[in-house]
Amino acid sequence: MEIEIRYLAWAIVLGFAQLLLASALITRQRGLAWDVGPRDGEAGPLPPLAGRAQRAQHNFLETFPFFAAAVLAVAWSERTDAYTALGVQLYFWSRLAYVPLYLSGVRYLRSLAWTLAMAGLALVLWPLLS
Repeated sequence: MEIEIRYLAWAIVLGFAQLLLASALITRQRGLAWDVGPRDGEAGPLPPLAGRAQRAQHNFLETFPFFAAAVLAVAWSERTDAYTALGVQLYFWSRLAYVPLYLSGVRYLRSLAWTLAMAGLALVLWPLLS
């Protein structure tokens, strides 16, 4: 199995873990009755940690479809190389670092992690554009 596909699988695991983390923190704040109910009314603002976890998860969901499409396209077209391998690793590890940075409220390093993840995505996408 190519490294690009393995890191795609790990990115899926990361996304799932972020979903579980955000859901657990939100349920802890709002309670199980709200969680299993119809959620018809206004839930109100989340406390900082739960809100950050939810926003980090949403941010992941904004970038992951592009990453997944690029990985699948580069693997399917057999255009993987050392740069695409570096790109998937850069994307994954930067996205992984992004989570605790966001949860901790670290400003500039969080943005750096996001930028590095996007650079990794660009490395994966590049062979498809050239």
